[in-house]
Amino acid sequence: MSRPLMRPAEPVAWPEGRRAAAAFTFDLDAESVVLVADPSIAGRMSVMSHQAYGPLTGVPRLLRMLDRHGVRSTFFVPGYTAHRHPGTVCEIAAAGHEIAHHGYLHEPLAGVAPEAEASYLDRGLAALEEVTGVRPVGYRAPMWELTWASPALLADRGFRYDSSLMDSDHPYELAVDGTRSLVEIPVNWGLDDWEQYCFIPEVAGTGLIESPRKALEMWRAEYHAMREEGGCFVLTAHPFLSGRPSRAAALEELVAEAAGDPATWVASLAEISAHVRSLALEPRSVRRPDPTN
Repeated sequence: MSRPLMRPAEPVAWPEGRRAAAAFTFDLDAESVVLVADPSIAGRMSVMSHQAYGPLTGVPRLLRMLDRHGVRSTFFVPGYTAHRHPGTVCEIAAAGHEIAHHGYLHEPLAGVAPEAEASYLDRGLAALEEVTGVRPVGYRAPMWELTWASPALLADRGFRYDSSLMDSDHPYELAVDGTRSLVEIPVNWGLDDWEQYCFIPEVAGTGLIESPRKALEMWRAEYHAMREEGGCFVLTAHPFLSGRPSRAAALEELVAEAAGDPATWVASLAEISAHVRSLALEPRSVRRPDPTN
């Protein structure tokens, strides 16, 4: 029996004849990412201080760096982070950066029923609107783990885009149903600082903490290759990791290079999604496999 093929995403025409796009994004997980795994970790003061470094120290440093290069970024913020660190989240928004949705307590979605997933979305939306006065248009699933119910749940709530899937170098319209779609802006694990830097004893990581020079070498190689492909380079960083001085300095080298490259459009994901939506691309279907057939 023949089955229709899932087609690849097509290259996108970028504004002003630019060859490629780049976005420097930040997941402001703070305490939420470890508390969701084990609420008792709240009793470990040093672990909590490690996570609080992001909103308290990393974010101000990163905001200064982005301002030096005139770069608008997207910060994906769990609702719990907005409630615990409202001043920091408001400072991000006041600096002109996008605030996007990242769950409430960074809840993992693998195996979660649609009703529970919907409650995480609604609770996170309420928190971000309460703190910033703005309803987010973008979403990134915790751990980039969408469910097959996620696209419809996001569309029902008026989200414009998602940035959690990994099947393309180019943004595309992801079909939700016969009449709706979301802009999908793909990511990949090689462009995440968690795999390079994260180590919290008995909580996360392997104990191998890489040099910022090694991380920069990897990310720069991918940026150059993505530029040649005409794709969309999306780096995911965490302020409690990449906000540390030597790491922020290495990241700034890449931000400066991309921002100074006349062939690259550096933008927030909201700006990129708005551009992609303006192209009226034919939506792509991503179908759930059936391993029994």
